[in-house]
Amino acid sequence: MRVSILSAVSLPIILAMPMLAQAKSVITKTAITKTPMASEVLCDAENITPIYQIQGTGSTSPFVTAQSNESVKEVTTTGVVTARAERLYKGFFIQDPLGDGSPLTSDGIFVHWGASAPAEIVPGMEICVTGKVQEYSGFTQINLELQPKYKLGNQVGEIAATPLQVKEGQSLAQALERFEGMKVMLTAKSDMTVTRSFSLDYDSYRNNMVLSHQAPLMKATQVYAPLSAEAIALNKANISNQLVVESDYKADHGKVPYFPSFNAENGYIRIGDTLINIEGVIGYSYDKYRFMPINEISGSDFVRNQDRSAAPAIANQGDLRVASFNVLNFFNSPFGGDANPLGHNRGAKIESEMLLQRTKMVNAMAAMNADIIGLMEVENNGFGELSAIQNLVTALNDKQPTELAYQFVEVTDNNGLVGSDAIAVGILYRPAVVTLDGLAKVIATPEQHVKEGVVSRIKDGVKELNPAYKKYQRHSLMQGFRVNDQKLTIVVNHFKSKGSGCLEDWLSFNEDSEPEDLQGKCNAFRVSAAKVIGESIIDLDGDVLVIGDLNAYGKEDPLAVLTDYDANRSERVISTASHTRLNGLDHEAQGLVIDKGFGLINLNTQAHGAETYSYSYRGELGNLDHALGNLSLAARLVAIEDWHINAVESSLFEYSSKYTGELAKSDNVYSSSDHDPVLIALSYPEAQASNVAVIKDKAAGASLSFLGLLLLSALGFGRKSRRLTV
Repeated sequence: MRVSILSAVSLPIILAMPMLAQAKSVITKTAITKTPMASEVLCDAENITPIYQIQGTGSTSPFVTAQSNESVKEVTTTGVVTARAERLYKGFFIQDPLGDGSPLTSDGIFVHWGASAPAEIVPGMEICVTGKVQEYSGFTQINLELQPKYKLGNQVGEIAATPLQVKEGQSLAQALERFEGMKVMLTAKSDMTVTRSFSLDYDSYRNNMVLSHQAPLMKATQVYAPLSAEAIALNKANISNQLVVESDYKADHGKVPYFPSFNAENGYIRIGDTLINIEGVIGYSYDKYRFMPINEISGSDFVRNQDRSAAPAIANQGDLRVASFNVLNFFNSPFGGDANPLGHNRGAKIESEMLLQRTKMVNAMAAMNADIIGLMEVENNGFGELSAIQNLVTALNDKQPTELAYQFVEVTDNNGLVGSDAIAVGILYRPAVVTLDGLAKVIATPEQHVKEGVVSRIKDGVKELNPAYKKYQRHSLMQGFRVNDQKLTIVVNHFKSKGSGCLEDWLSFNEDSEPEDLQGKCNAFRVSAAKVIGESIIDLDGDVLVIGDLNAYGKEDPLAVLTDYDANRSERVISTASHTRLNGLDHEAQGLVIDKGFGLINLNTQAHGAETYSYSYRGELGNLDHALGNLSLAARLVAIEDWHINAVESSLFEYSSKYTGELAKSDNVYSSSDHDPVLIALSYPEAQASNVAVIKDKAAGASLSFLGLLLLSALGFGRKSRRLTV
C-alpha cells in the first residue's frame, strides 16, 4: 500500500523532536485534499526527493543539465508553505521543516506557478509537488506552470524563520545561496546594513532598498586607483555583497509596505542603519538576491549606527568656515524669476515645491554657519532682484542676525551669466567676516565639438564612423578674499556628469555601457576641465581652495590631475579629451597626456583617509564633492566634515512629489539635496602670519610658512579602519 508523506503533525511537535533533525520528514497516513492532477502526484517515501537534495551544495541544482538549465525528469518533493508570491515571483515558497542540518544546502525552494497560485495554498500548509527542476536566471525552482501537479496536506502552522548569518570567510552571495528559497530573519548577528535607502530603483522602476553585510559599500574608485587590482577586487566584492529588500507587490509611491510608519521626521531609513527583526524569503532575479518581507517592522528595528545630527560637529570650529553645497537645481524662473540661457526648468515644477526646497536648503545653510559658501546647480539667471541666487540669499538672510548676513559674488560680464548652461556655480560670503579682493573671474571650461564622421573604429570587422558630439560643462568661478589681511582664493567648480557619453566613450565601445575603469562616461572630458583649473591657479599667491562637485570620486583621474599624479610613478596613463574648444577657440585637437598633477592636497583624505563620502549612487558611497587646497591652505586646516544629511537619506524626502504619492514632506534639513554639503574649518588668527618666514612653492601656487609646516605635520590624522561607520 502506498502511503502519503504529508501529515497533520504541527510545528510544536516537530520542534519537540530534535532526534528527527537529520531525518526525512516522512509522516504517514494523512488525508489528501483533492486538487488538480492530484492523482499524478505520488507522495510516498520512495518517490520523495528532499528539498535540500534538489538544492544541492553548489550554486546550481545537481538535477539540471547545463544545456537546458532544467532537469530531464520530474521530481517530487514536499514541504510546508512559507510564503505566497503574487507579483515579484509568481508562485509560492516551501520549506522542509526539518532539513538536513547542513550549512551547505538550502531547506527551501520556490515553486513557480506562472500566475497567482490557488487560494488554498497558504503559509503553514503541507504540500507535495511534482515538476521539473529549473535554474531560472540562476534561481532554483520547481516548475508547475504547464502541469500543476500537487497535493495539499494539513495546516501545521507556520515554520519559524531561520536567522540569516554570514559565516567567517563567506561572501554575502555565498551565504545567501545556502538560504535560497528559505524563510529567514535578520538579527543583530546577521549584521545587515542599509547601503541604499528606500527609494526608486531605476532598473526596475520599483521603490526598494539594498542591504550589504557589515558596512555600506564604498565605490571602488573612491579608495583605489581605476583599474588597479584593488579597485577591481573591491568592485567584484561589492557586486556580491548586495541584498535587495523587495516587496511582493510594487510599493505604492511614498509607502514602505513592510514599514508603515515610514516618514520624514522619525520614521526614516538611513544608509548605515542595521536592520533587524524582519522576516522574509530569499529569492533571486535579475542577477541579484532579493529578500521579500513577510512581516511588518517599526523604527526601532533600524539600529542607528550614526543617527541624524542637527548641525555639523565643526559648525563653530576655526576662524573661518567654507562650505561647498550642491543645491539640486534651485530654479525660480517658472515662478516669476528671470530666464536662464536655455529656457529650461530642471528644478521644482510647482511653486510650493520650490519654496519647500528653498526652506530645506536655507535651514541647512544656517546650521552650517559657513562664512563662504560655494554653490552648484543654482539657476544661471543672473544676479538681479529676480535671480535665483538673490532669491536664495534673501531667504537665507531672514534666518541670520544682521551682522552675519550674506551677499553673493557678482559676475558683471557676459550679461551677468556664468557660462551658457541653465545652471551655474555661485559664491555666497559674509562681508562682516571676509572682504572681496578684486573682481570675480569666470574660468571657462573646455567644450567638445566633433562633427559626424571624422573618426572611425572597427567593430566586428566593420569600419564605423562617429556620430556628432557637442558636449559642455559648467564654467568655474574664482574669487579672491582677504581674511584677517591674508589672501584666500576660492574656486568653485561643477564638472561634467558621468551620465551621457563623449567621443572617447564611443571610441572605446562604451556608448551604451559603463566604462571598464568604473569612472563613468566623459572621464577624459573632466580631465580636460581639471587641467584648465590647475593652469588657472598655478601662479596664484596666497592660499588657494578648490571646491565643488567634480563628478569624480577620490582616486579618479580628475582628482589625480589636480593633486599628486606623477606619470613616472604611475602605471596609469591619463589623457585629456580630444576635439575640445575653449573660449570659442580650438583647444586640443588630440588628447594630451598628463605628466604631472598640480600639487593640491585633498583635505578630506588628509584628515580622514580615503573612505569619505558625500554621495550615494546605486548603493555605493563616495565623494564627488571635494575640497582641495594648496600647501599653505592645507596647513590652516582645523577640521573638515561631510555633513551627512542627504546622501544617506531616502530621496523620497526631497522636495519633489514625483514618486512620493501622499508621503508628508518636512522642512527639516534632511534630503535638502542629493549631495552632502562639505564644511571646511580653517585657522586665520588675527595676528601672527606677518612674523614668520615664508617658503614659496611656485609649482603648487602656494606659500607655506614654517609654522604652517609644523601645523601640517601635527595634523597627521588617523586613518579609518576598513569597516565604514556612517
